[in-house]
Amino acid sequence: MKDLKHLFFFENLLQESYNEPVAKAVQSGKRAVGYTCYYIPEVLLNLQGCFGVRLRAPRSTSPDMATYYLTNRNCPFSRAFLERAIEGGYNFLNAFIGSETCAAMNRAQEHISLLHLINTPDFFIRHLDVPLKDDERSVEHYERQLQIKLLDPLSKTFGIETGDAAIMNAVERHNELCRVITAIGELRKKDPPVISGYEFAVIQLISLVCPHEDVIDKLKETLEELKKRVPDEKSPYRVRVVVAGSEIDNPDFIKLIEDCGALVVADRYCYGSFPGREEIVVREGEKPLTAVARHYLQTSQCPRFMNSEKVEARPAYIKNLFTEFNADGVIIESMKFCEFWGYEKALASHILINEMDVPCCTIEKEYVIGSAGQLRTRFQAFVESLEIKKLNAAV
Repeated sequence: MKDLKHLFFFENLLQESYNEPVAKAVQSGKRAVGYTCYYIPEVLLNLQGCFGVRLRAPRSTSPDMATYYLTNRNCPFSRAFLERAIEGGYNFLNAFIGSETCAAMNRAQEHISLLHLINTPDFFIRHLDVPLKDDERSVEHYERQLQIKLLDPLSKTFGIETGDAAIMNAVERHNELCRVITAIGELRKKDPPVISGYEFAVIQLISLVCPHEDVIDKLKETLEELKKRVPDEKSPYRVRVVVAGSEIDNPDFIKLIEDCGALVVADRYCYGSFPGREEIVVREGEKPLTAVARHYLQTSQCPRFMNSEKVEARPAYIKNLFTEFNADGVIIESMKFCEFWGYEKALASHILINEMDVPCCTIEKEYVIGSAGQLRTRFQAFVESLEIKKLNAAV
């Protein structure tokens, strides 16, 4: 297929957290607010006068200093994140909003504070206490947390307008972006494909790490380009897969899967679009902040939720993506030492394989893709097994 016009530009923006649009926004006087988790509503970080940056540690190597503080038996993403902070990679931030959900990431964020790694004027860190359920009482608690630990500090420290009108405006702008990303993602249903999983991963990440107003026009242009794109006469992919799991912020991991012959058609992982690019619905007579709290709490697919309804719903959510995107199998990954996704990977794969008849491949990986050879072997074997399954079904 013909290369996308803006793909090279997008790829370059992912090389650093302090990329060109972020630098432009900071220099214009806007406040940069960092976060790493879906539990921190992206929409509230994009109020007028500030913008959210979902933090990554691109081009990481060995996190030696971070390992000293966190030990080598801890989440590799958390260590890479802290290492990048020690290197000064996040010194453009004016605030960081975390959540008391992942112990490893909490430790990393705690060290950023204790070691005074970010010294921009009036820099602050806040941690939200996120409920373990999504009922009405939990929504009310979550809404209070968002007000006290996110909106109030932004207003008092930087003078950001955080009233209902300001939040509603942010919701409308957020929904516009979501419509564009969702429309691009829907094109993954086409067969033969007009967009690869790698290309979509790049586009989705761009929408998380750049100020929206600086990339929305290029994303709209990319959508129109994709609608007219002519697919390859013969698809280079042998099967279609859904990728689910923990933190994936490196499109090269998706490219590795696709190089083995499996087109990634849906992304149910942290930093992916499922969930994340659904429009926020504000009910009639409802406060915008309440709508935001309900949306993020009830759409979350995080394995931190332990109530039976959520536990049962998560494999069903993956099965729905498997069916909707006409996939042949599911790859479930977990970051090494991730407790939540370690348990979830075992449970979800068991349910999908034995109760839902969905072929699964489960893998554990480091943050830095160093063992690409081993992963490639696993993916190639899975692709071959899916091909055999399709052949047998055709007999």
